[in-house]
Amino acid sequence: MNRRRWWGPLMLSMVALLGSSIPAVAAPAQVTADNGAKVVEETWLDARTVDLKISSPALGTTGMVRLLVPTGWAAQPARTWPALYLLHGCCEPVDYRSWDQFTDVKAFTADKDALVVMPTGGPAGMYTKWWNFGLKSTPDWDTFHTLEVRQIVERGYRAGTRRAIAGLSIGGYGALAYSYKHKGMFTAAASYSGVPNTLNQGAPLFIQGILARAGIFNYLELWGDSWGMRPIWSANNPFDHVDDLRGTTLYISCGNGKTGPLDPPGQSDFFEPEALASSVSFTDRLKAKGIPVTVDYYGDGTHSWPYWQRALRNSWPVLAGGLGL
Repeated sequence: MNRRRWWGPLMLSMVALLGSSIPAVAAPAQVTADNGAKVVEETWLDARTVDLKISSPALGTTGMVRLLVPTGWAAQPARTWPALYLLHGCCEPVDYRSWDQFTDVKAFTADKDALVVMPTGGPAGMYTKWWNFGLKSTPDWDTFHTLEVRQIVERGYRAGTRRAIAGLSIGGYGALAYSYKHKGMFTAAASYSGVPNTLNQGAPLFIQGILARAGIFNYLELWGDSWGMRPIWSANNPFDHVDDLRGTTLYISCGNGKTGPLDPPGQSDFFEPEALASSVSFTDRLKAKGIPVTVDYYGDGTHSWPYWQRALRNSWPVLAGGLGL
């Protein structure tokens, strides 16, 4: 008998009996990714929320993932579910918990037949394999997300092979980068206030600032110098690979950084204008190439969670279509 089939529902029953405020730590699912990554700790927070600690060869350490399972997950142990991956942005103190903490994603997906995957992206992992002057192979955030996390949730938590991905800020970059680097892995991708053209005017300096904000001051460790190592930067730039996004349903949104309807009075920032310039250059290129994209440049609004919660809801028809819902 498949141990995973009965253990997960049993833990959910325990959570329900003990009260949702008491986490239930279960024996981890006995599944591994192709490179040996595995769950070393599984904690059920309530009937739909489970945190996974994954021993990751790609990161050279452990990485966390929060899953929101569908409402019918425990009652239908033989069923698989389409998976929505949500990526967070830079320098987020609550990391993999941020989408759950700062948006209503849990309530929003309560009636939707999808498993929601919210992985750590590090303080500023940039959703990429770091160059590191060729001296070491970690961290490799791409492999962590697209191989280790993907295979673990599909082999141990009944995620299906129909996938969509969305992210905010550098997570928006990650959603598009993973979609072109692994063509066909994600049927829909959404970027909210993202940086889809990393070589747009001012973007490399902007990325250096993101890294510095996270305490990473040698920006060359990422992809090297944007001029001297331009082939590496180009290889990691969605703008330069839009043809590989043909067939992926795309959604791009961004504000302009000015005080908007979801901001306190007088709020503004310089992150959103840079994201807007990068996003506009990207969608202009998509349109020039005849690649369909749904665009929402909504004007006033800052680089902040209220707009990203709204963007998830607004983009849901695009993501749901990709998930087959």
